[in-house]
Amino acid sequence: MTMDVVPVDLGARSYEVRIGPGLIDAAGAQLLPFLRRRKVAIVTDETVAALHLDRLLASFAASGIEATALALPAGEGTKGWPDFARATEWLLEQKIERRDLVVAFGGGVIGDLAGFAAAVLRRGVRFAQIPTTLLSQVDSSVGGKTGINTAQGKNLVGAFHQPSVVLADIDVLGSLAPRDFLAGYGEVVKYGLLGDAAFFDWLEVNAPGMAGDRGLCQYAVRRSVEMKAGIVSRDETEEGERALLNLGHTFCHALEKATGYSDRLLHGEGVAIGCALAFELSQRLGLCAQEAPSRVRAHLRAMGTKVDLSDIPGDLPDAGALLALMGQDKKVVDGQLRFILARGIGEAFVASDVPAETVKTLLAEALAARG
Repeated sequence: MTMDVVPVDLGARSYEVRIGPGLIDAAGAQLLPFLRRRKVAIVTDETVAALHLDRLLASFAASGIEATALALPAGEGTKGWPDFARATEWLLEQKIERRDLVVAFGGGVIGDLAGFAAAVLRRGVRFAQIPTTLLSQVDSSVGGKTGINTAQGKNLVGAFHQPSVVLADIDVLGSLAPRDFLAGYGEVVKYGLLGDAAFFDWLEVNAPGMAGDRGLCQYAVRRSVEMKAGIVSRDETEEGERALLNLGHTFCHALEKATGYSDRLLHGEGVAIGCALAFELSQRLGLCAQEAPSRVRAHLRAMGTKVDLSDIPGDLPDAGALLALMGQDKKVVDGQLRFILARGIGEAFVASDVPAETVKTLLAEALAARG
């Protein structure tokens, strides 16, 4: 398998997403051209460090690059003020300068937190993403969104800070637990649903066998990144089209907050449920045929991922409370809830005039189905 290279075209801030096998072992050679002096600081988590950090350090050593590493606790709970402060202070202690490179080595939590630390350190130092989960390879490592969660909600504090390069090692996906792989798949299927019906067709046929097939994985990652790169290059700071990437996320963020950002619901699982709800909402508003939400649900069920509110263990707030949680979302404009809706598979659009009552009824029925 050869390496795929997907450019993200942002003028002076353009960069490449490199996708292929063996990129952790090749990281030193891959990153050397970006270094003005041979020094990097790696921010990772304890799970990734135990599995892969020795290989990454060996790769840097082989290229004569001095590397230090900080391993934070794994999990969404890390993505807040305490560990952000810890990472930022640590980077200062390592005397990281603007000539150096911060390396985010982990999933979406580490990428978002380390990227934000790089964005504010010395008013901005460069960083590289080495994403180690399917979710971070197809979504969070590309596009420059960095940030942390607060008591008020997800990602409400952050910055746009584009990486210098992204290295997506397909081999690392083989070490993911099945649940984590499927959670990442929630973001993959989103790309087909929002703008590429042919990709969704391909996923219906090929995705059930994807977890054990590097070639299928690489194609799915590449196509997802191509779609995101195209959208980001046209709308970097989410003034318009980039909002489409939030398909399923308005529901997802409310459900994540309701479950306390815990392992009751992983982000990608929330996205999958959110996509199913967004298509159901679209159908109820008369925007798409019943066939569309039925296909979405059938495919997610075939993959074995979460699809309905009944798939979330434990108690959930009532429909009114969930609706209120949506009101804190960043996608609220002038107090109006913005949803990404669809006229069919591959035909998503931004809607800002969605009747709250329709959403509340949909949620109430979904909660009632939990029994």
